[in-house]
Amino acid sequence: MKKISAWVLALLLLGGISVRSEKLKFEEKEEIQKTLEFADPSKAGEVQVDNILGSITLEGTEAADVRLFVKKTIKARTEDRIQKAKDEVELEIKTEGNLIDLFVDGPFRCKDDRKKGKEWRDPGYEVHFDFDIKVPRRCDITLKTVTSGDIVVKNIEGVFEVHNVNGKITMNHIAGDGEAHTVNGWVKVDFTRNPVSECSFKTINGDIEIGFQDGLAADFRLKTFNGDALSDFPVSYLPGRAATEKKEKGRYVYKSDRFVGVKVGKGGPEIKMDTLNGDLLITKTKNRKENLS
Repeated sequence: MKKISAWVLALLLLGGISVRSEKLKFEEKEEIQKTLEFADPSKAGEVQVDNILGSITLEGTEAADVRLFVKKTIKARTEDRIQKAKDEVELEIKTEGNLIDLFVDGPFRCKDDRKKGKEWRDPGYEVHFDFDIKVPRRCDITLKTVTSGDIVVKNIEGVFEVHNVNGKITMNHIAGDGEAHTVNGWVKVDFTRNPVSECSFKTINGDIEIGFQDGLAADFRLKTFNGDALSDFPVSYLPGRAATEKKEKGRYVYKSDRFVGVKVGKGGPEIKMDTLNGDLLITKTKNRKENLS
């Protein structure tokens, strides 16, 4: 899996990734459509999407191939910057065995991301890629974007790794296990099969709402600073974890993870829910009044 140091840029210099919109008077749009195939459709495939500006919508279907539809929008200060954006920013599409890799490359990537060796500077343009992807339902997914878009996932039964920075994460009809993390936005996940392996859900500013089926058995680790933790399921409290010990400057430092542990049913896989400003909601899917999307 790639090291995405652009994420550090996003957190520290987020305003710098996006040029001030009032200066971008010129615009050009393009649509990209492709059908991609796994080497062995009888086995579970993996789809990776590494975006910077724009949204990602991914849906599982009964088809064996991957249907890719991308709306590419270039906004620039001048007409010549439109051409510069075309020359510098590209969507790399690679297939290797049962892996399909979609990677938005450009000068905003740090030198250890891929082949580019330049530090990021304001180029006078923005390039947005909004992905709409249909994949086989039994597919592992890794989805990443930074800003100017949400991530929406539907009907997936594989392992998931979903990361956003300035945007929401919404996942409906999920029967897999994994993690969904953002910084500014909610995380909402609706399981059609209760997780059988560890899961992690995290944001800084937003609620985390996870819907489960009846018969849930799991160990939860919960943490919120400005918010409440609520559950549709009866819970019992787990004993606190021992503080970790570390020696610094000749002294022993003990740190607690500050999570509260609760068990639902007989307990089971660990499910971590962590926010700073927001509520934590453990709900029964059938109690939802409306679809999360």
